[in-house]
Amino acid sequence: MIPWLDVNTPFPDVSEALTTDAPGLLAAGADLSPKRLLAAYQRGIFPWFSEGQPILWWSTDPRMVLRTADFKISDSLRKTLRKVARDSRWEVRFDSAFEQVMRACAAPRRDGPGTWISEDIIAGYTGLHRQGYAHSSELWLDGELVGGAYGVSIGTMFYGESMFARVTDGSKVALAYLVHFLRLHGVELIDCQQETGHLASLGARPIPRAAFIAHLQKCIVMPQIRDWCPIAPF
Repeated sequence: MIPWLDVNTPFPDVSEALTTDAPGLLAAGADLSPKRLLAAYQRGIFPWFSEGQPILWWSTDPRMVLRTADFKISDSLRKTLRKVARDSRWEVRFDSAFEQVMRACAAPRRDGPGTWISEDIIAGYTGLHRQGYAHSSELWLDGELVGGAYGVSIGTMFYGESMFARVTDGSKVALAYLVHFLRLHGVELIDCQQETGHLASLGARPIPRAAFIAHLQKCIVMPQIRDWCPIAPF
């Protein structure tokens, strides 16, 4: 059994998350307001649920993270980054189309249905974006959005949420610019939430939840990053 939250119920401690059946599941209910989302991320908790389910809140152990210093740039991605940097048809922007990026991440994929990103999720995170806590990295080609990534930024902690690509390496270019920017602004760790082979190929790895929580507690009290502006990785 997990606790049911109403809009005023605080989160339980992450140590109460399930360890069997649905490892990491902590609670259900509440809402997706910016206030609730901030409270979740500050505690190492994130929402994840499918259509037809209540809002489910998770704190996985171990936790998949990407150290910005460990981000892997393959030879093919390096070539693409150089092309983007020298060809004026390409442009990388931050925060010029946050909701568009979210909707592109939510769209059906070639290999399956759309993601869990619902209208309520979009509303909650665009609210965070308006408050300066959620940001997007965007790749544009001839004025068309062709790749992107978005996540939540609190102090010097960044929580990655989702990526999409409409051209080869589109999401990886957006991520490379984002990682480079974050590293220059003192962000050491990007939360990736759950372990996947794709994230591992980019340099991410799992760490114990206790270590993740200890790190984020130091980071979330730092000043917010300002002046979000892409800087070429080369």
